[in-house]
Amino acid sequence: MTSSVPALNRIRVGSAPDSWGVWFPDDPRQVPWHRFLDEVAHAGYEWIELGPYGYLPTDPLRLAEETSRRGLKVSAGTVFTGLHHGPAVWDETWAHVSDIAALTQAMGASHLVVIPSFWRDDKTGRVLEDRTLTREQWRHLTEQTERLGHEVRERYGLEIVVHPHADTHIDTEENVTRFLDATDPDRVSLCLDTGHYAYCGGDSVKLIETYGERIGYLHLKQVDPEILAQVVADEVPFGPAVGRGVMCEPPAGLPALEPVLTAAQSLGVDLFAIVEQDMYPCPPDKPLPIAERTRGFLRSCGV
Repeated sequence: MTSSVPALNRIRVGSAPDSWGVWFPDDPRQVPWHRFLDEVAHAGYEWIELGPYGYLPTDPLRLAEETSRRGLKVSAGTVFTGLHHGPAVWDETWAHVSDIAALTQAMGASHLVVIPSFWRDDKTGRVLEDRTLTREQWRHLTEQTERLGHEVRERYGLEIVVHPHADTHIDTEENVTRFLDATDPDRVSLCLDTGHYAYCGGDSVKLIETYGERIGYLHLKQVDPEILAQVVADEVPFGPAVGRGVMCEPPAGLPALEPVLTAAQSLGVDLFAIVEQDMYPCPPDKPLPIAERTRGFLRSCGV
């Protein structure tokens, strides 16, 4: 008997340290990196992201050995940027980006996930700057992101994918579409995180259908609508919201992932879809069973 679920053969599924409660290079409340690698492989994933730089070994030879013997491959690295501050922060930004890009390239990956800086601290909730950018800051953000896309491609052969994220300036549908409309499609693509986009009121399927040529990468994530409603009402910062469980195990939350994956498949390009269920901090024995169930759910969706 053959399955009635269509094979979404353009989607390559993976997971990331984030799904193991890892937000920082070093934190006593996080599982050790070797346990993450053991468990992500055991859960049935083939692809991983590097996570925060310094969590996994940064020596490419050692990391290649550790991943390959577990049957794992790297899909992307992740960098954090504050490019709306303009050319003055370029040198500092590039110093951060270049190390991560070099390791990402050495691991055979082709993408660099770019997360904008937070306007309030994701751990303490302290307000760091205005949540709304000025016109000049928008210009800096778009121009410097295009510059980053060009330099990363020229020097490391990687494509940047910008990650809309709660508590950053690229968050809502309005801000995401403004950013996309103002940037060069040849230099800047999007990492659509379904959970963050829903957290900020966006519709992932609509975004894929409207800006399909700009979607370069996916993060699969869901939000608990009841917790989200309370978080929004109480103006809770993202870090404490995660502590409340706002990002939940699929398929219990929103958005439904089957339509997202089907819309992504219809683009006719190969896409990574990396599971990221924010759980910082979490008990060390919590992530693996969730990861196994999530991988099984995604198989039932055809990926």
